[in-house]
Amino acid sequence: MSTITNLSGPRVEPPAGTKIEKLVILSHGYGSNGYDLIGLVPHLQRAMPNAVFISPNAPEACPGAPLGYQWFGLTSLSREERLEGTLRAAPVLDNFINQELDRYGLEDKDLVLSGFSQGTMMSLHVGLRRKNTPAGILGFSGAMTLPDDWQQDVTAKPPVMLIHGDMDDVLPIQMMYDAKEALKSVGINVETHISRGITHSIGPDGLQKALEFLQKVDR
Repeated sequence: MSTITNLSGPRVEPPAGTKIEKLVILSHGYGSNGYDLIGLVPHLQRAMPNAVFISPNAPEACPGAPLGYQWFGLTSLSREERLEGTLRAAPVLDNFINQELDRYGLEDKDLVLSGFSQGTMMSLHVGLRRKNTPAGILGFSGAMTLPDDWQQDVTAKPPVMLIHGDMDDVLPIQMMYDAKEALKSVGINVETHISRGITHSIGPDGLQKALEFLQKVDR
């Protein structure tokens, strides 16, 4: 019988005595690890001081990246490779989300999924297939994985914010536009922000837009 890999990684809880009302899962990109995005927490806490932030290491070690992990292997940006990898990793992230919601006595309405690059692919795929609707999905420099007839798999339609640099040389900005149109096609409220002159990273303006989105869904 197969077992689902258990994830672990750094977490930041609010100060002692603060009632935890939100859970933010930060999914890192290819070849990185949980300590990358956890560095954003001091900024993100300004918008969501009542949240616990967790950035799990992806389930697979990344070849050629010491201390790096991957949600799935990438040798190209082909649809087939992304699809196979996303479908394989999705149950792992979904299981982790369930464990952490149970740990803090929270529900999907208290959940924000955020990711960078490959982590955005995972956040969108898993978030739209949750049994109950999360508070929101925040994606940086990412894309969507679209299986055949993917619209039939959508069980949740949370608000989505996509942030992308117009000079991204890893995942071209067209991938953000494609994701936006796909999300709109199933009736999801999606906002986008383009960071001018930014490559495959998060610019100050993008971080500000992220804070505004978190404030909006912290209700």
